[in-house]
Amino acid sequence: MQIAIDGPSGAGKSTIAKALANVFHFTYIDTGAMYRAVGLFALQHNIDVKENPDALIERLDDIQLTIRCEDKQQRIFLNGSDVSDQIRVPQVSIAASNVAVIPAVRLKLVELQRMLAAKQNVIMDGRDVGTYILPDADIKIFLTATVEDRAARRYAELLQRKTQTTYEAVLEDMKYRDKNDSSRAFAPLKPAKDALIVDTTGNTLEQSIELLKKLIETKKNEEGK
Repeated sequence: MQIAIDGPSGAGKSTIAKALANVFHFTYIDTGAMYRAVGLFALQHNIDVKENPDALIERLDDIQLTIRCEDKQQRIFLNGSDVSDQIRVPQVSIAASNVAVIPAVRLKLVELQRMLAAKQNVIMDGRDVGTYILPDADIKIFLTATVEDRAARRYAELLQRKTQTTYEAVLEDMKYRDKNDSSRAFAPLKPAKDALIVDTTGNTLEQSIELLKKLIETKKNEEGK
């Protein structure tokens, strides 16, 4: 069974999807982490993907990504190194959005994501899971909230990780990613036609998890899964 959760940056997709994967005993796949890892690779090698995307395309075969589950936590490895924490800083967020608009990058990662989903029950979150990666997913959810609400959540998360930033910087980063993700020519961010739209503005994390849990249970019962 495949559950797709899409939505803009900071909507809580990853945190909620992880929790739901534990509830339903599904494998969680964070597609955004893959793009962040590619963005980190570009930064590490001083590749300006906005000015010269071909420089990254030429290096795609040098990028090896591995996803492992350790202590019930998904960890992502870039060429053998665990970069799970490195990829969460604002600079890498911008880089991830920039590499995600490159069709060759998306094609490489989508192939890997589809292979993972074909082998097991999955909850996959990202920007275009229900519209492009898993268009036949059994359940599609588009998770959203106001940009101010999303920025406040991300800012609190970064403070917990002791990342030095400001709310204003996170808000601008969020607005930039929204525009970039929604306006890209290839597989832009948008709800699938058959997606359930869920706005979590003002919700606590627990309220959002419980809301989606009930939606998924109802949908599973309707489809007899």
